[in-house]
Amino acid sequence: MPKINGNEIRPGAILDHDGGLWAAVKVNHVKPGKGGAFAQVELKNLRDGRKLNERFRSEDKVEEVRLDLKEQQFLYETDGRLVFMDSETFEQTELDADLLGDRRPFLQDGMTATIQYFGDEPLSVQIPQKVKCRVAETEPVMKGQTAANSFKPAILDNGVRIMIPPFVGPDEEIIVHTELMEYSERA
Repeated sequence: MPKINGNEIRPGAILDHDGGLWAAVKVNHVKPGKGGAFAQVELKNLRDGRKLNERFRSEDKVEEVRLDLKEQQFLYETDGRLVFMDSETFEQTELDADLLGDRRPFLQDGMTATIQYFGDEPLSVQIPQKVKCRVAETEPVMKGQTAANSFKPAILDNGVRIMIPPFVGPDEEIIVHTELMEYSERA
């Protein structure tokens, strides 16, 4: 694995540090008046989700890890485990449903997701940024409500509560941004 200097760490980089795999979430480069420059890095453990704040000087060497990305199709969920299938080899992979966190309801049958692997070990799941959902229930439109930039609460067919524009009614399909958990556009 290639080694990089502490000042070359960027957000999203995967590092082999303290015997674990860590993703750099936030990186702040600091140049104090006295002493050498350093990078203050917020790390998140890819295996158990722990967070760590670490300071790397520019002369520190860290191993950067390259993860393999594989597109796989979601099949079903059983006992809190998500089952995905590789479209080329038809091998099935089981992952913990907690890896998706709040985005779990947006995972739909047959959806293609990107799974990050370290060797043969699956570490994380990325679902598409935008997903089509149906509005299950919402409040009726009030006359004159469209004049201001206002939103109303809605419950989607997957049980997620979001805010939608007043012109969207029940049983309409909309596109939801899965990372921001908010309305994007009409389908």
